[in-house]
Amino acid sequence: MEPRASACTPVPPRGRYPLTGATRHHTPEFSEERTYVSAAVSTTDVPSLLAAADRDGSNYTARHLLVLEGLEAVRKRPGMYIGSTDSRGLMHCLWEIIDNSVDEALGGYCDHIEVLLHADGSVEVRDNGRGIPVDKEPKTGLSGVEVVMTKLHAGGKFGGGAYAASGGLHGVGASVVNALSSRLDVEVDHSSRTHTISFRRGVPGAFAGEGPDAKFEAASGMTKTKKVPKTRTGTRIRYWADRQIFLKDARLSLEELQARARQTAFLVPGLTLVVRDERGIDGAEPTTEIFRYDGGISEFCEYLAPDKAVSDVVRLAGSGTFKETVPVLDDQGHMTPTEVQRDLGVDIALRWGTGYDTTMKSFVNIIATPKGGTHVSGFERSLTKTVNEVLRGAVKLLRAAEDDVVKDDVTEGLTAVVTVRLAEPQFEGQTKEVLGTSAASRIVANVVAKELKAFLTSTKRDQKQQARSVLEKIVAAARTRIAARQHKEAQRRKTALESSSLPAKLADCRSDAVDRSELFIVEGDSALGTAKLARNSEFQALLPIRGKILNVQKSSISDMLKNAECSAIIQVIGAGSGRSFDIDQARYGKVIFLADADVDGAHIRCLLLTLFQRYMRPMVEEGRVFSAVPPLHRIELINPKKGVDKYIYTYSDNELRQTILELERKGTRYKDSIQRYKGLGEMDADQLAETTMDPRHRTLRRINIGDLEAAEEAFNLLMGNEVAPRKEFITNSAATLDRSRIDT
Repeated sequence: MEPRASACTPVPPRGRYPLTGATRHHTPEFSEERTYVSAAVSTTDVPSLLAAADRDGSNYTARHLLVLEGLEAVRKRPGMYIGSTDSRGLMHCLWEIIDNSVDEALGGYCDHIEVLLHADGSVEVRDNGRGIPVDKEPKTGLSGVEVVMTKLHAGGKFGGGAYAASGGLHGVGASVVNALSSRLDVEVDHSSRTHTISFRRGVPGAFAGEGPDAKFEAASGMTKTKKVPKTRTGTRIRYWADRQIFLKDARLSLEELQARARQTAFLVPGLTLVVRDERGIDGAEPTTEIFRYDGGISEFCEYLAPDKAVSDVVRLAGSGTFKETVPVLDDQGHMTPTEVQRDLGVDIALRWGTGYDTTMKSFVNIIATPKGGTHVSGFERSLTKTVNEVLRGAVKLLRAAEDDVVKDDVTEGLTAVVTVRLAEPQFEGQTKEVLGTSAASRIVANVVAKELKAFLTSTKRDQKQQARSVLEKIVAAARTRIAARQHKEAQRRKTALESSSLPAKLADCRSDAVDRSELFIVEGDSALGTAKLARNSEFQALLPIRGKILNVQKSSISDMLKNAECSAIIQVIGAGSGRSFDIDQARYGKVIFLADADVDGAHIRCLLLTLFQRYMRPMVEEGRVFSAVPPLHRIELINPKKGVDKYIYTYSDNELRQTILELERKGTRYKDSIQRYKGLGEMDADQLAETTMDPRHRTLRRINIGDLEAAEEAFNLLMGNEVAPRKEFITNSAATLDRSRIDT
């Protein structure tokens, strides 16, 4: 059989099935993988500078320096402003324009926003806010629209009184999108007229036709067109992303856009967001989704919760003040350090459920902060401290000899939405993923301590019963954690040489080089015997499992640890489980699922993957979990030519048919009795080694997580406690089933 070519793992697409990335490996060592991101930016000065510089660098002078001015810096280094030039960066540009409209809604000036994905590849965002100012800005002499669209760090969010709180604060969002667009059109309804202006890669002017390829004439100033009612105001921005900057395969994700619109509608009650897709991808009809939620973050918390409720949604709201010294622009145009007093509003919705996972979303002025920040650290610290105070004081559910509960105990089964609002928040970078305002931690902690303690010690009948249930759940989680830790410490192998502490059924390898070693989790003892003869005992270890392991998605951690198969797998890998999992302690570089190529084997692989995704996720994220691909058929050739293998293996019915047609076309004779393997036990050691275990010939599928949230949703749907959504999924997907894949 010809060795199958190796390939680096592609970045998996974001979508419903995130665990489908595959790659093939042929050596026990990992292949080096790199991701290259490129942006084609034309810069005529760089070649001349390089030509001027001497090879030895002895004549390096100031004339070799290149100064990028205005929007040139954005086009030269787009990743600094939008993160990347792939689909993620393309989506970030859209967020910048949408967030400007949402800021108008936060100020109470806008209640309707539309986002249109046009068939020609352009994107349009409309709102009924106040409209970008169209009068002259006194210092530059340009209209307000030109200043916002062409000047970095210019806008109404620098403490000038235009916005009390906003998502933007750096003043670069709109101008960055403009710089990275081959065409951008702006229409503003203001002062009873519609004002228009267009830009080409940041240069103002006018186009003579439709689309980015129309004839363009550079010119400053806005054009007044039709009259509109005096009460009508708003802004419409339509842009075409510059394909000189963005990768060819960069695409806007409708699912991400709808999720962001839904999230924003939750955070700004009363705001209506309309998302319309007119692109017609794969012949799809135009779709329109409308999002409006008047319940605010309480409704958002209920929407995010994946389990049954232990408590109702609890709102923790309050505010605080702090002082900070910031540069303020005076009348002479100088930046003067000035001490100002800031107000910070805190609004948190949380709810405990019967599950074991934690779902937390944090926002600053409706801007998501997926990596947290000072507001999240203040929330988590005060949450744990307050619960411990109540458990030791008013309720006394913890015994004196027991340790305090920790954050993981308190947040088990917790769904929380943490929002703060303040003027000019300090973010770490333009992508705004982490809040850095230090005072937020103290103010959020004070609000949580006061409001949460009032709920947990409430004397009202309903609240008292719910608070008791929450505290009992937290204490039970703490005791389970301690029991699991004791079990893990007792069972974990301390060094690679202490084989006596490992399960007796483990057939370990001789090598202690982690990056070279492989652990095969084998289905059944019968296949184990063949695999022992087929493996290379130098670096390949075998662990048999008996039948189907426990579905850990439906079980608690204590039930999982009681299961012999799950406990053995965790013990053999030797890196712990759950939040305490330490991938540096893992004893094997690869973990490979070796199961039969039938329905039961697929189910076993699914159960194993559920265990790794839930309790050993870093192994999956690092690309160290694989699935072996045993063949389905073996074709024996009659008198093959010299240099041609006597046996040909195929891995699917379709590949078998194509192989037979190819053999018949070439006139190659083969035996009619084509062998079909029903399981690994039907293969002898030589066949198993050649097709499935020998790194020189085998095929492995690497398991990837492309989108963590989508992966969680998929596991909850397919392996969780809720039967109704799974039944609905199976029913709705039955029409798309390939019946030829069913072995009848």
